[in-house]
Amino acid sequence: MAQRYVVQVGDPILRKVCKEVKTFNAELGALLDDMKQTVRAEDGAGLAAPQIGVDARAVVVDVEEGFFEFINPEICSEKGEQTGPEGCLSVKGKQGIVTRPQKVKIVYRDRNGRKHKLTAEGFFARAVCHELDHLDGILYTDKATQIVDLNEQENQ
Repeated sequence: MAQRYVVQVGDPILRKVCKEVKTFNAELGALLDDMKQTVRAEDGAGLAAPQIGVDARAVVVDVEEGFFEFINPEICSEKGEQTGPEGCLSVKGKQGIVTRPQKVKIVYRDRNGRKHKLTAEGFFARAVCHELDHLDGILYTDKATQIVDLNEQENQ
């Protein structure tokens, strides 16, 4: 396992629609292990492969409910609405107010290619939606109704 560099806003990979993962092997496992180490070292709630420069539909989410790996994830259904603050490891020093579903159901594959279904609610649903957006080149700043520069707030 190795901590990877998190690319920042402006890097073109953050605006790409990522490629579907078709090969489930040790290389994918190593990528997921590196993503896990990186998200924990950066104290984040999630990380998508393009955030470390990899064009692949792979996401990790690290929340109170546990640590999750999602390969080729898709949202099947959404319910309700929640509005709250979001930040991003690729948009350092800023925070925005974003509306997301309160509950989502997703289908995905694990590192071995097995298919799964999962329901996420509350902050877990917010984290899942945020990370899945990365796979389609969407940043939270595209959806935010308000963005605050945290560095400016500290200097006031």
